Amino acid sequence: MSSREVLSLHIGQAGVQMGAAAWELYCLEHGVDADGHLVDKELSASESRRQSDDSGVANVDGSSAEPCHTFFAESASGKFSPRALFIDLEASVVDVLRTGENRRLFHPEQMISGQEDAANIFARGCFSLGRTVVDRVEDRIRKMTEQCDSLQGFVITDSAGGGTGSGLGCNLLNRLDADFSKETKLELCVQPSPRMASAVVEPYNGILHHGYTTGGRYRNGCCFILQNEAMYDVCHRQLDIERPSFSHVNALLAQVASSLTSSLRFPGSLNVDLTEFQTNLIPYPSLRYPLTSLAPLMSVEKAHYEQPTVAAITSKCVEKEQQLACCDPARGKYMSCCLLYRGDVSPSDVCKAMGHMKEMRSVQFVDWCPTGFKVGMNRFIPAVTPASCMAKAARSACMLYNSSAIAQTWQESIKQFSMLLHKRAFVHWYVGEGMEEGEFSSSLENILTMQKDYEEA
Repeated sequence: MSSREVLSLHIGQAGVQMGAAAWELYCLEHGVDADGHLVDKELSASESRRQSDDSGVANVDGSSAEPCHTFFAESASGKFSPRALFIDLEASVVDVLRTGENRRLFHPEQMISGQEDAANIFARGCFSLGRTVVDRVEDRIRKMTEQCDSLQGFVITDSAGGGTGSGLGCNLLNRLDADFSKETKLELCVQPSPRMASAVVEPYNGILHHGYTTGGRYRNGCCFILQNEAMYDVCHRQLDIERPSFSHVNALLAQVASSLTSSLRFPGSLNVDLTEFQTNLIPYPSLRYPLTSLAPLMSVEKAHYEQPTVAAITSKCVEKEQQLACCDPARGKYMSCCLLYRGDVSPSDVCKAMGHMKEMRSVQFVDWCPTGFKVGMNRFIPAVTPASCMAKAARSACMLYNSSAIAQTWQESIKQFSMLLHKRAFVHWYVGEGMEEGEFSSSLENILTMQKDYEEA
């Protein structure tokens, strides 16, 4: 398999924690220990056989799990380190990585932190404080790309509700678009939820982040929308976790990241690269906000009574309860859909499952795009971390789709943003950090235009 490298950027507290959970899962799947060394091959082979016996299917087509140079860089001593950059404006979250059990896994120069928190203010992350670290980050990205033979693109994790994730993330996305205009950027972004917020100004941050990137400043990318409210609901109802925590949510997000990148890391009969996600999911530059769902999502206790078939997990993906954002896909029309299968899945089973979905009319496509489906398959069974509380399954599916239903996710944020701005509440904190007051109304206008484009599609 060709090694077209992908760099991962984890921005802000949420982005760094999501990244840490994702790399824990990647290392588990590739047999890399906390020191960055490949687990003994005989041990890997026995573990592979054990997993194969448990699930009834081999891990990979005739090969054992190995570190993938697409995501890992190998040193002269044989040590593997993630091609990842962790960035935050204050040090406490990054310090957890610097002092944690995986501290020898990550390159010390690829963990960058400032001295002062963004305090949930977009303008501090994008303008005043963000400028103190953005040059260091850009320089480190340049050095990492120079070590790549053929850079494919970037995978970015952040939160649009926080100050660093929204502000500094927006700044870096704009710079990446200028410096790496031909490379694909996939952003996993946690959007503020209507009824679950950790800061009063989250509606401001979310609209400003996406308003800046939608309004012509940044066009070459794909942003997958995720929401804590929907993911907490999935953890509670599907995984039977009585009181879900951020570690459970991050483990769920790691499964999304793993499914999204599995075809880049493992061989398969039908793989999808980063560019294909963008070209198959984004019909117009402004409509670049796909949604995601996963199946099966079941607890260890329930797994003893379930046998998820290809048809069952495919139909599950379109159900409202499986969505990782607050929307009902049945209330919108699909413009595009990408189904990524892992494990014991055959092309004939996939064709039958998609034919059944069309017959049941559970997926309604827009008139101008009647085909709509993109499929990816590889036979590596998805791993699970203890923090996820998820049962290991012989097969899984991740659905990425662009639908007019996403307009529902913006409605409450737009309403809350407009109410705050009408009273000019908290505006002085943003203006005092170097942002013009007119940016509020222009960002809202960009989001309203984008929402209208989705509704008219």
